[in-house]
Amino acid sequence: MRIERIELRLVRLPLVRFFETSFGRVYDRTFLVTKLDGEGASAYGECVADDNPYYSSETTDTAWQIISQFLVPLVLGVSFAHPREVFSAMHRVRGHHMAKAALEMAAWDLYARQQGVPLRHVLGGVRAEVAAGVSIGIQDSLEQLGERVAAELADGYRRIKIKVKPGWDVEAVSLVRERFGPIPLMVDANAAYRLEDAGHLAKLDPFNLMMIEQPLDYDDIADHAALQRQLTTAICLDESIHSVRSGRDALDAKACRIINIKPGRVGGHAESIRLHDLCAARQVPVWHGGMLESGIGRAHNLHLSSLPNFSLPGDVAASRRYYQPDLIEPGIEVQPDGMIPVPDGPGIGVYVMEDRLEKATLRRAEFVL
Repeated sequence: MRIERIELRLVRLPLVRFFETSFGRVYDRTFLVTKLDGEGASAYGECVADDNPYYSSETTDTAWQIISQFLVPLVLGVSFAHPREVFSAMHRVRGHHMAKAALEMAAWDLYARQQGVPLRHVLGGVRAEVAAGVSIGIQDSLEQLGERVAAELADGYRRIKIKVKPGWDVEAVSLVRERFGPIPLMVDANAAYRLEDAGHLAKLDPFNLMMIEQPLDYDDIADHAALQRQLTTAICLDESIHSVRSGRDALDAKACRIINIKPGRVGGHAESIRLHDLCAARQVPVWHGGMLESGIGRAHNLHLSSLPNFSLPGDVAASRRYYQPDLIEPGIEVQPDGMIPVPDGPGIGVYVMEDRLEKATLRRAEFVL
C-alpha cells in the first residue's frame, strides 16, 4: 500500500439538536476530514479533535498544523505492507494522537478498499452487527431529559448514557430510574468531579448503574483508583486512557473496571486493537465511545466495534440523530432490535457525498508526490 495523495479539509456541520456536557453546550461540530489516494483507490478518515481544547489539548488548529507540517512527510509516498505500520511510522512526533488517527484510520480504509473487503475483516472483527447505545447531553430540565430518554428507547437503543455534572446528577438519574425502571443505564461526567466528591458520587450506587464514566481529571489514574475503592459502581475511564500504556497503568492500579476505547483518542485502529487485546487478556470489558463524528468516523467506529471484546453497547448511534444530511450514504441506522449492521462494502463500506463535503468545507489543503 502506497499513499500517493493526501487531502485535508476543515469541515463544519450543524447538529440536529444542541449537545451539552460538563464542558458546555454546542450547536455544531467543526472537525477535519482526511482523504488518501493510492494505487487507484480513495479512502477517508476523520479527526475527532474539536475547535476548543476542553476534551483534549488537541484542537482542529493544532491537528491541521501537525498533519500538514510533520505527519504528511512521514507517510506520503511511503510503501506500507499493512496499515498497522502507519502509526509507528509517525512515532517521532510525540503525542498528537488525534492528528495521527486521522491519517492512520484512513490508511486502514485504503488498504481494505484495495483488498476489496470490509474494514472489519482487516481489523479482526467477528460480528456483522453491533449493539447500539446512545449518549444524551445535559438538558434544560428534568422533564426534557425524560422526553429524550423516552424517544431514544422508542428508537431501539439498548443502553442509555446521560451526561452529568455537579448539580445535574442524582436527581437526573433518579428520574430516569423512576420513570423507565431497570434499563441499562450509565452516566458520563467528563472529569467534572474531584476525589473530595466521593461521598456525593456514592449516592449513585443504589441506582444500579452499569458504570460512571470519567468522574475525575483527564490525566488522573491514582485518584480514580482511590475513588473506585469507595464506590460499588464500576468506574469506566475515557479521557485518562490516551495510550495502551496508560490503559495498562489504569488496570494495574485498579482505577477502573471498564474502558471506553476511542480510536481517535489513542492514535487509530492499530493502537485500539492493542488496547482491546490488553483488556481482553485481563477480562476487562470495553465499549466504543463517540465524539459526535460524522458518518465517516461513525462507519470506522462500527467496524472496530465488531471486535470480540466490545461486549457492551457503544455510543455508535444513527447518523441522522446528529446530522441531516450527513456526509455519507447510505446513512447508519439503528434497527428496531437496537442493532446496527456493520457496512458490508469495501473499506468503511459507505459512500462519501462529495457535494455535501464540499459545501461543509471551510478550508482545504492537498499534498501530492
